Amino acid sequence: MPKVTPTSSRKSEHIRINLEEDVASGLTTGLERLHFIHEALPELDLNAVDTRVSLFGKSLAAPLFISSMTGGTPEAARINRTLAEAAQAAGIGMGVGSQRAAIEEPSLAETFQVRKYAPDVLLFANLGAVQFNYGYGLEHCRRAVEMIQADALILHFNALQEAVQPEGDTNWAGLLKKVEAVCAGLGVPVIAKEVGWGFSGRTARRLLRAGVSAIDVAGAGGTSWSQVEMHRAQTEFQRRLAAAFLTWGIPTAESIHQIRTEAPGLKILASGGLRSGLDIAKCIALGAEAGGMAGPFLKAASESLDAAVEAIRLTAREIQVTMFAAGAADIPALQNTLLTEW
Repeated sequence: MPKVTPTSSRKSEHIRINLEEDVASGLTTGLERLHFIHEALPELDLNAVDTRVSLFGKSLAAPLFISSMTGGTPEAARINRTLAEAAQAAGIGMGVGSQRAAIEEPSLAETFQVRKYAPDVLLFANLGAVQFNYGYGLEHCRRAVEMIQADALILHFNALQEAVQPEGDTNWAGLLKKVEAVCAGLGVPVIAKEVGWGFSGRTARRLLRAGVSAIDVAGAGGTSWSQVEMHRAQTEFQRRLAAAFLTWGIPTAESIHQIRTEAPGLKILASGGLRSGLDIAKCIALGAEAGGMAGPFLKAASESLDAAVEAIRLTAREIQVTMFAAGAADIPALQNTLLTEW
């Protein structure tokens, strides 16, 4: 049985809170205000609508990935295996949660090692960017990638979450140069990912110059990790501090718009409050390459593999039907489809 560390114990709390508590942001994604113009005569065969996309050298059956969530505990190992098997069955991508726990305690590595269950999927390793100010460096990133035979590395940026955690890592000074060094030396693409508060166009531009290959916007409108930390709080002070940030962040739609405008050429992945294939299709029309969801797939995977596969296939079919009803025969056409507000 893997050893339980302080980091893995916190991960167990996070899984429980996400499944049992209301941790929704006080903001919406902004996608609800945007609409495709319905095409009553699409001149398409629905089943010939092509949802395939290539991302980081891997072919995906749909522009969809399971957002990074978990790892580091026995329960997380079971969830990751289920998610990996579902991703393999459906032909989509997947990220694992922060691998810091397994770097600290190598016996936990098995809770992240899903490649044997998903030999063909686009797989993202994951570490927290702030750890570069706490002794981590290029070698730790290599270990994370090699640990799970990943195709790319996610560096997650969760400054506000760390700020409202009593045990948070709050020294974020001078990180950009360290991110730049990792991008230059790692040998696989580096993706900068927020955890639910979005990236501004200005920050995306700085990260593009530093060498990141893509940004996963993870905008506001879905899970709020300040709300998660509010439910974890052991004191009234910590609870009130976390609760104050219910409406913080850049909504997902706005974050995509800012990055597309201010950092042209940077690959955009969409996540943050996405709940359907229609949401993902809207993000692709705004400028994203693919969309990720976490909460809906976590809940399905906690039930069964069949439930997880069904949730993914439903989401992929929603993307396909959206494309059909908007008159877009393939993903490039969807990326050139206009959205309107009414």
